[in-house]
Amino acid sequence: MKLRFAPSPTGLLHVGNARAALVNWMFARQRGGTVLLRLDDTDLERSKAEYAQALEEDLRWLGLDWDESFRQSDRLPLYAAAAERLKASGHLYPCFESEDELRVKRELRLKQGRPPLYDRGALKMTPEQFAKAVANGKSPYWRFKLNNRTVEWQDGVLGRRGVKLPSLSDPVLIRADGSPLYTFTSVVDDLDSRVTHIIRGEDHVTNTGVQLDIWEALAGPKDIRATALSFAHLPLLTDADGGPLSKRLGSLSLRQLRRDGVEPAALAGYLAALGTSQDPVVGMPAALVPGFALTAISHSPARFDVQQLLALNRKHLHAAPFEAVRAHLPEGADEAFWQVVRGNLDLLGEAKGWFEVTNGTVVPPVQPGEAEFLHAALAALPAEPWDATTWGAWTEALKAGTGRKGKALFLPLRLALTGEDHGPDLKALLPLIGRERAALRLRLGAEA
Repeated sequence: MKLRFAPSPTGLLHVGNARAALVNWMFARQRGGTVLLRLDDTDLERSKAEYAQALEEDLRWLGLDWDESFRQSDRLPLYAAAAERLKASGHLYPCFESEDELRVKRELRLKQGRPPLYDRGALKMTPEQFAKAVANGKSPYWRFKLNNRTVEWQDGVLGRRGVKLPSLSDPVLIRADGSPLYTFTSVVDDLDSRVTHIIRGEDHVTNTGVQLDIWEALAGPKDIRATALSFAHLPLLTDADGGPLSKRLGSLSLRQLRRDGVEPAALAGYLAALGTSQDPVVGMPAALVPGFALTAISHSPARFDVQQLLALNRKHLHAAPFEAVRAHLPEGADEAFWQVVRGNLDLLGEAKGWFEVTNGTVVPPVQPGEAEFLHAALAALPAEPWDATTWGAWTEALKAGTGRKGKALFLPLRLALTGEDHGPDLKALLPLIGRERAALRLRLGAEA
């Protein structure tokens, strides 16, 4: 068994592709299969080395590895040789129509009430016409002649699926400059690298029908691998409102989620459960493998809800031991600090703000009408040393001296001490702030 993940290094890895990578990886690891990372970088203008590097870094961050890897840009002679075989067998035919000419043809067919398919006009070209076009400096691009049949397969997620090839235009496989397109290179590589299972997005269902036809033309109809090849198509992700996720991919790249402080175990657990009836659990991919089942994935689109991801991330952080996060905390943050603040974090990066509260500078907000109370609080501030009993003793004294209680007592103190109207329990936070900082903030708050 061999599976492949084949991203194009033309941008940052987003959650939709990460989900496909994760499902491929877990399916392979569950069954002792091989994982191939293939970079589909034949689009030389858009493919960038920095994106290729980022893809690999982000996959490793998510806990995914691979057994083999290659770049399509290193295999151009292989594609050229395969194209020559298809030309010799009559499956590839040359075309010279320009984009404008093709547009006119499509518009004419639509006016006639026919589907805007390519009319295979190039097949009527004589050898003399071909030679004349080449002599005039034209370079042909090459289309694959699809068979007049319906390609069917048993999909690992969607069930029985079929693609009617006569309803499609013959696909262009080789550009006029000789460069191959994805539809072609993907088949050549799957055949050459002996891939057995292909798991990818539902938007590739039509591609699958076309590529199986190309596969058979390259390998021959008697090649048992063509009939043994297994496909599974994952329903696409939508946003929380059921809309297209593509409009939000800029904020949902793995690189951005990493910068925002989302933990890989939370993201992996969330993506693994998407589209199933299972509740997501925090875990790196290796830990999730035993509970994975491709058949548990629904036929319906899965909603990617950032708030659900953050809730899982929060759950993970609340239980995370200090040693697991130490390297990502502000310099000087100790275990006592982590134990106090972790219950109030959605993202690990938020720890920096609370470290500033306990060890840095806070400018209290203006609280109209609270100056007298804050002066009283400053006067009643207990002497050090401070511990977990200090907050209770201090507020009880203020309650007795001012008659305040509940929110009227606690909120002005929280705002003055932290600059926030909510946060960690001040019983635990106050000793970390210390008397000197607390006194300064109360004084500034009273004078604001």
